[in-house]
Amino acid sequence: MQYQNQAVIGSLATEQNKVLRNTYMMLGLTMIPTVIGAFIGMSVNFSFMALHPFIGSLLMFAVMMGLLFAVTKLRNSVGGIVALLGFTFVAGVFLGPILQVALHLKNGAQLIGMAAGGTGVIFLSLASFATVTKKDFSFMSKFLFIGLIMLVIASLANAFFQVPVMSLVISAVAILIFSAYILFDISQIIHGGETNYVMATLTLYLDIYNIFVNLLSLLMAFSGEKD
Repeated sequence: MQYQNQAVIGSLATEQNKVLRNTYMMLGLTMIPTVIGAFIGMSVNFSFMALHPFIGSLLMFAVMMGLLFAVTKLRNSVGGIVALLGFTFVAGVFLGPILQVALHLKNGAQLIGMAAGGTGVIFLSLASFATVTKKDFSFMSKFLFIGLIMLVIASLANAFFQVPVMSLVISAVAILIFSAYILFDISQIIHGGETNYVMATLTLYLDIYNIFVNLLSLLMAFSGEKD
């Protein structure tokens, strides 16, 4: 019986490591359509969103939710991978507005590089910590979910009211929440809470994406140099 239990535990550990490995590989792959989408997004005219930020935010949210539903629906097939790559491409396009604003700053390209580098450091540090320690962060589930709901509501409200100080607070809180989500999501993979690498990749991608956007927003606010 003891040997059987050890065999089962070993099998589960092997499967979890496989999911984690596939997730990291797929996560690297998603950066390709994201970068392509971002280059396209930088040449797209987003004037409508600038004139109607609240409606624009709702439209972006609706499109992203539709694509998220498609990835979730197809997660157990090759179509799930295709939908995931399509989602990351569109997410890259939606980086257009903030990248356009950044590149109008004298040091915009440097700030984008700093945001990308900072996001990478945050992800690698937290991912390594969660993987090496194998600590179970599932206890953060309810707190993170409530925090995320409040963050979405605050973001939509601020898209309507356009309060600069509130934007900075939202960005800072978002970085903290999605950094914590990296620990939680990797913990889920390690402890068998998430066994589908497509969904695991999606959750980690969203963590990284949101950290990058909000970190870039803070860098532009505090370090941006206008011409």
